[in-house]
Amino acid sequence: MPPTLRDAEESDLPAVAALYGREVTGGTATFETTPPTLEEMAGRFAAVKRHGLPWLVAEVDGRFAGYAYVSPFRPRPAYRYGVEGSIYVEEDARGHGVGRALLSALVERARAMGLRHVIGAISDSDTSIASIALHRSLGFRQAGVYRQVGWKFERWLDVTLMQLDMDPDGDPPQAPGLDLTGGLA
Repeated sequence: MPPTLRDAEESDLPAVAALYGREVTGGTATFETTPPTLEEMAGRFAAVKRHGLPWLVAEVDGRFAGYAYVSPFRPRPAYRYGVEGSIYVEEDARGHGVGRALLSALVERARAMGLRHVIGAISDSDTSIASIALHRSLGFRQAGVYRQVGWKFERWLDVTLMQLDMDPDGDPPQAPGLDLTGGLA
């Protein structure tokens, strides 16, 4: 059965935090080493929503199967047309089109907002080969590799950067992009 996608709600955050927490403690798809609290996840959710960006949940047979969202690529205003996608799929739902459905929906939402680039930062993990293949199948190109930038579980990890340019002709933007005034230090 294909996954059902919907906008995430605050009531989804316990399932989101549990899935992400398992990846933090047992995987390398994230470089965090301590699982964020439910309150921290709620803050992240609110930050994504403040930018008007999508945070989606996938369900299979009515059960939580994964989530995905986009966030600003970098906090400086000139980056206002780029977002970075994050996708996490429950282990028993992998290989059933959940990741593809989530990534495809994120791309379409970003395109509808007048954004130009979706970036994927894929770290060495049990699923990185499949994730890179998924991104390629949806038109992403490899933009580079950060070599040995993360140290987790007593080993160095690379990060493969994938980029989808939704306006490869380089035309000037027709939308204002994200409000990134203020940035970070």
